[in-house]
Amino acid sequence: MAAPCRTRTLQVVDTEFSADAVEWCPVEGWHSILACGTYHLRPPAATDSRGSNGACDRTGRLYLYHYNEEQPYIPLTEIQRIDTAAILDIKWCHIPVAEHPMVGIANSTGAVEFCHLTGSEKNSCMLEPCFRVDLGAQRLALSLDWSTGREQCGCPLRVISSDSEGKLNLFSIDESAPSVHVLNQWEAHKFEAWIAAFNYWDTDIVYSGGDDSLLKGWDTRCSPETPVFTSRRHSMGVCSIQCSPHRENLLATGSYDEHVLLWDTRNIKQPLADTHVEGGVWRLKWHPTCDFVLLAACMQSGFKILDCRGSMAENTEECIILSSYVLHNSLAYGADWSRLCPRDSLTATQDSAAACLSSEELVGRSEEGDERLNLQVQNLKIIYESPTATFDVILDEESEGPALPLKAEGGPKLSGDPDLVRGPDLKGSLDLAGGPDQGGDPELDRGSDSGAKRPNGMGLDRSSDSTRSVDSPKEMSIVATCSFYDNILHVWKWEMSLVTPSEMPSTRSPSERTVESLH
Repeated sequence: MAAPCRTRTLQVVDTEFSADAVEWCPVEGWHSILACGTYHLRPPAATDSRGSNGACDRTGRLYLYHYNEEQPYIPLTEIQRIDTAAILDIKWCHIPVAEHPMVGIANSTGAVEFCHLTGSEKNSCMLEPCFRVDLGAQRLALSLDWSTGREQCGCPLRVISSDSEGKLNLFSIDESAPSVHVLNQWEAHKFEAWIAAFNYWDTDIVYSGGDDSLLKGWDTRCSPETPVFTSRRHSMGVCSIQCSPHRENLLATGSYDEHVLLWDTRNIKQPLADTHVEGGVWRLKWHPTCDFVLLAACMQSGFKILDCRGSMAENTEECIILSSYVLHNSLAYGADWSRLCPRDSLTATQDSAAACLSSEELVGRSEEGDERLNLQVQNLKIIYESPTATFDVILDEESEGPALPLKAEGGPKLSGDPDLVRGPDLKGSLDLAGGPDQGGDPELDRGSDSGAKRPNGMGLDRSSDSTRSVDSPKEMSIVATCSFYDNILHVWKWEMSLVTPSEMPSTRSPSERTVESLH
């Protein structure tokens, strides 16, 4: 039996373009900084005199946010936005580079760009371009990874990137300049190389996954023409890989075949576990402190949190799905854990406020909160589109009415474009069930949880076991996720009871694998 879990939506942000990559800064002292990348395919210009169509234009935007749990209703504040080429992946280096946090960005022009985070104040820091690497013409940079996953210092600082031509690209970063140098480039897959990742325990080893359904391992000290291994265990394109930063020889992979596989890298012939998650697995992220918890962005089936303890210790053939965060009308793409140590900020804030307010003032505050939440629900725009495994989908939104703008209080003032001056549409906590009134699929809504609720007008708060004591020890984490078609960044809190299952009363069948689902 798995541990009881609970999820609560904290904030929803309109990113205007399709959000597909999100990363919390892992550098000590900067954990409250969040980066989000977007992707938008603009239709080609009108046909020319010969009747031929021009090429589609991929554009995007990079957002930088500051998270402040002292603001429970809108903890996320935008501090910067940069118009760029379309972004396909974002990764922070786990350690400072030349004394500053650095982020790498894979974009649609076939380049990997690197930016430094400057400024001393967390709520006013800025990203500044540092250097870039062009992978080649007529290709997209699809992914990147840093060799610093275990946050070790003193090792050569390297970056591996994959592209749409099936190639892997290995760089070294010189911290003294700082500057970047291309070490090697080789053909790894016949089609798109969707993902590349380091073995964090031996950074001479890298892994790659491609649209040819192959998972490969490479020793960068040897000739790149021959992989160390090739696995055909996945039946469709391999699009997510992450080495565990906690356990040596443990590797997680995901594919369009809707399966998450766990591997012992010493025996790549057979996976340790095979978990069907009912959606293509675009990203996988190990929890920063709980070595058995794995976050998966599962495209059509939303975001899932897996408990991998059984497969690691008992050789069970399937991981337990602890929680699901479901989006009915979009695709789940970007996902990441925050390294912040959250407290129950909502409860603490309400308790402190209640101690200072009269009953009349409390009633007034409650009504004001309800009105704000109702307005925010009205401003949530969810558009249904058929799921696809590719980015290049042009959305026809002419028939859709525009979402009502909801201005962020105290947001940054930017000159130029009126839309930039307006700031992002920041939306508070709300129900993402996507019922018929929100454009959802009624068939999907039949499976939604009628027990989901908004306690005190804040978010969806569902406990997977009503008998769980609020005083029981628990692991609390902040998660950021983004969805592709509805242009939304979600920030939510996940809680897991640390009480052993044998100590917990249960009303559920032992055969039930999914402990908690949030709709």
